Amino acid sequence: MKTGLQILLWIICIVLGYLIYRSVTGPIEFAEVKQERFSKVIDKLKDIRNAQEAYKSVNGSYAGNFESLIRFVDTGQYVITTQRDSSYMEFDQTYGIDLLREVKIIDTLGFVSVKDSLFKNSDRYKNLMDVPGADGETFTMKADFLEQSGYRAPVFEAKVEKKVLLSDQPEDLVARENAQVSVEEVNGSEIKVGSLSKVSTSGNWPPIYDKKEDQ
Repeated sequence: MKTGLQILLWIICIVLGYLIYRSVTGPIEFAEVKQERFSKVIDKLKDIRNAQEAYKSVNGSYAGNFESLIRFVDTGQYVITTQRDSSYMEFDQTYGIDLLREVKIIDTLGFVSVKDSLFKNSDRYKNLMDVPGADGETFTMKADFLEQSGYRAPVFEAKVEKKVLLSDQPEDLVARENAQVSVEEVNGSEIKVGSLSKVSTSGNWPPIYDKKEDQ
């Protein structure tokens, strides 16, 4: 019985030691997995934002679906213009004399492919809707207009739930992640860019995910 009790105590010690080890290493490993996956998703959301801003510059509104957005990137063109000041003399009926009129003249210089401008030699724009690292999952994207002081401002939003990216991670850590409220974390249960409730094309991620672009 003494030997059996010793074996049982050793098993309990091993189990407790493992649980303590996992309680320390689990969150560390989770943070590494989270940051890697979030980085890829945020890079894709930045591509979506760039494509949407190009779409708006040409069409005056944002694309409401990925089919329209991808087709625009594939075939759309920017108009390259230059602006110059000019003037001319015009007879004024009120004063009965010639007056100098100043005007701005806009000249069209040419056209540039949206695809080449935004994505150069890459064709990654063709799968803008696909969530990186989550097979079969796609971003949710909507576009609308907001009334702003009598002006209808175009808005859009693209997003994905964190749980989609962390489906293979411990539920307690995912729940804790969804409740994040910090300037150094992606707050809330979603990663998103843009907004349907305010005029903004910002993402809800912290600056750490933008630093590599500045290097």
